[in-house]
Amino acid sequence: MRKSDHKRKLGGRTLLTAALVLSFGVTAPVHFAGAQERYQRRSILDFFLGRRAVEEEYPPAPDVQRPRPQKKRTAPPKAAAAPKAVAPVPDEDVVQKQENAQKILIVGDFLASGLGDGMTEAFKTSPGVVIDARGNVSSGLVRDDYYDWPEQLLKMMDEVKPAIVVVMIGANDRQQMAINGTKEKFRTDAWYAEYQKRVLNFGKEVTSRKIPLLWVGLPAFDSDSMTADAVQMNQLFRKQIESAGGEFVDIWDGFVNEGGEFIVTGSDINGQQVRLRTSDGINLTQAGRRKVAFYVEKPARRILGTQASPDLVRLDTSNLPSLGLPEPNAPHTQPISLSDPNLDGGSELLGAKAPPISLTKSPRDILVQDGMVEQAPAGRVDDYRLPAAKEPKQVSAK
Repeated sequence: MRKSDHKRKLGGRTLLTAALVLSFGVTAPVHFAGAQERYQRRSILDFFLGRRAVEEEYPPAPDVQRPRPQKKRTAPPKAAAAPKAVAPVPDEDVVQKQENAQKILIVGDFLASGLGDGMTEAFKTSPGVVIDARGNVSSGLVRDDYYDWPEQLLKMMDEVKPAIVVVMIGANDRQQMAINGTKEKFRTDAWYAEYQKRVLNFGKEVTSRKIPLLWVGLPAFDSDSMTADAVQMNQLFRKQIESAGGEFVDIWDGFVNEGGEFIVTGSDINGQQVRLRTSDGINLTQAGRRKVAFYVEKPARRILGTQASPDLVRLDTSNLPSLGLPEPNAPHTQPISLSDPNLDGGSELLGAKAPPISLTKSPRDILVQDGMVEQAPAGRVDDYRLPAAKEPKQVSAK
């Protein structure tokens, strides 16, 4: 090989090596503040075209220490605030009942027990009235073998000596009844005939002792069949109790809507919408019990009088000054005499003298006496005369 060829071959290798070096790029370390290193890498196109170098950030060298992350300072936990002292709720003023307070005896089934709670709430501020509720939950007038109400009622009246007896019963009586040793099904004629006798005799046990009797009717129920039976039994109660001298208290409208259908929620005694019945559609809530008592409270207060309502004021001569009325001997203005209303000394009232006599007849007299009607004035609305025809104008010939 020639020496010139050898040099040419070496020069070609050198150029190829330089091109490869330029194509892979030349890296140069650059040092910045903070002991961080950045490396610039430029391609062959950047070298010939003068493009802007793209900087890529590489992780710091192993000998460079990274700044340790500072832990966030957490505030010390606040001490739990001491619970505020709750002011004690003052107890309601309990009205002390009088020694001679009149007693209202309430008897019957589970509805009567609820009525007792409502009546206790209604008369809690009446010192002259005491409520004694003695209802038996599963009792009635049908199963006298389970609980004999006529016998028990006599014992209760002898013990309590009530001023009023309130009865609410019948919700458990929708079952067969034993009559003279035979069992009669509910809703038959024989069943109703016997039930009427028992209701009447039960009421007479009270009225025969000259004790006022209030018999509370049944409310509507969620079951349609129970509601229909309650309607029929209420009619029976009203007829028999009124014939025995008692008073029937109808509560039906308080537990149905305008269409006469059973309701769960309705108005309480204050007109607010509340739940009156429990989920079974039979029992009463506390608001429902108070509403039943609202119907019974009215006749009870009427019978007991002022002892049941001590807040009522009796109007008599002892409290007339407090009403703003003048005292009997206080000076007052003399009344004006009716014979002299104008205070002019006259002695005759208006209309006492006969009207003056007129010489001409009035339009009324002409119509009534003579049967004639005066002609309406011209131009008035009732003047129906046709206007006079106008004569045509004569045109002179020239």
